[in-house]
Amino acid sequence: MSSNMVDEEKSGGLQWTINMPEGTSKVLEPESRLVQRISSGLKGLVVGPMMKVWRFLVKSWNIGTDEPKKFIHCLKVGLALSIVSLFYYMRPLYDGFGGSAMWAIMTVVVVFEYTVGATLCKSINRAIATAIAGYLGVGVHWIASRCGENFEPIILGTSVFIFAAAVTFSRFIPTVKARFDYGALIFILTFSLVSVSGYRVDKLFMMAHQRVSTIAIGTSLCVLISMLFCPVWAGTQLHQQTIRNLENLASSLEGYLAEYFKDEETSTINEEINKKPQGYKCVINSKATEESMANFARWEPAHGNFTFRYPWKQYLKIGAAARNCAYCIDNLDSCINSEMQAPEFLKKHIREECTSLSAYCSEVLKELAIMIKTMRRSSEIDVSVGEMNFAVQELHNALKALPTQFAPPQSMLSKAEDHTHEKPENIEKSAKASIIEILPLAALVMLLTEAAGRIEETVDAVNKLASLAEFKASRDKKCKQNQPTESQQDHQSMKISLKS
Repeated sequence: MSSNMVDEEKSGGLQWTINMPEGTSKVLEPESRLVQRISSGLKGLVVGPMMKVWRFLVKSWNIGTDEPKKFIHCLKVGLALSIVSLFYYMRPLYDGFGGSAMWAIMTVVVVFEYTVGATLCKSINRAIATAIAGYLGVGVHWIASRCGENFEPIILGTSVFIFAAAVTFSRFIPTVKARFDYGALIFILTFSLVSVSGYRVDKLFMMAHQRVSTIAIGTSLCVLISMLFCPVWAGTQLHQQTIRNLENLASSLEGYLAEYFKDEETSTINEEINKKPQGYKCVINSKATEESMANFARWEPAHGNFTFRYPWKQYLKIGAAARNCAYCIDNLDSCINSEMQAPEFLKKHIREECTSLSAYCSEVLKELAIMIKTMRRSSEIDVSVGEMNFAVQELHNALKALPTQFAPPQSMLSKAEDHTHEKPENIEKSAKASIIEILPLAALVMLLTEAAGRIEETVDAVNKLASLAEFKASRDKKCKQNQPTESQQDHQSMKISLKS
């Protein structure tokens, strides 16, 4: 092989190449570059996983610091498992329950949930379903054993088919699926295990009794730890989420209208205002969370300001009304960010009416949030709704007051004349707005009107909650009740004059 070594100057250094017999050339790399590449590859193999682990730890730490209750929940699960493991570690307890003690550990792992309502729901479902299915399986086994060895497997298999099919069908019923779906699943599992294992086990009643006892111990332990140590109530979370949703709607509505009618010369919007309009998206995606929390809240006992049989279903109606408002704001977002926009001189014609309407709508939503938060009726809500409806009427009047020929203002014509040096008549004819340019304003007015109507539906839902939950009277009414009337004041003044 003949080779020629040629040096070329490249990027401040020398590059060595070898001419191969086939007419090609091969670049020779210095040993220092090879060592550098190997070292960088080794660093990537070591440092890359370490950085991923570090980012994971930082994210976990942020979650724990933002919501300490989640970290406390982990400690509660560990405590429950440590206590229930004593059934295996301590000989007297193990002798009493035997291998069935493992069911207590499995129950704690499966049943312990983040909120008290979810833990109660699963615990009660599991305990009742296990007891019914266990003793029903023992009864079926007793009947089958009396029918002889030939018919016993037929009766057991038929009973498993009938009960499993019937209970599985019941899971499709909405009311059963909402509250007893987990119990139906446990019933099928337990009944099948007891029926099938009872065909080969002699002491079936003792086995079923031990399993029911250990599961009852596991569920009781989960409920006690969940309720006594830093409890997390599903009802309280639903209450707070409803308040946050109403506040997010208020800030989003204000933010979008402020962004749409912002002045071009002073269009410096800070980051907080840019983040405000996105809050409505949380309201749109909150349906599944609200339904699960409302379901779990019905299992919880009275706690805090929430009495027994508190109207949690009404929160779902409030959430549905709030989502309707969020859909309007979402359409408002599409209207504002559309490519087809109205001219600025037309925007200014209804700017004041639109901003005042959005301000009144936000005020109503904030008042509703305060009303739910304090659980006290508001004396200003009716006044705020009246002002909102009056603003809607003013906006409609402003839209009707638009002239038939939408000519731009004189200042715009003079500026255009200075720049183009054309006649004012030609500029005015070309600058007149068409009907297509008016459509975005009409759509905006329609969406604001629709939003106001849906906010009024939210007000009705909150007022119904106030009557069902028996919210306290507003402080203004109490003050008025304590103040004497005019006739009482006249009567007191007459008494004073007679005494004098």
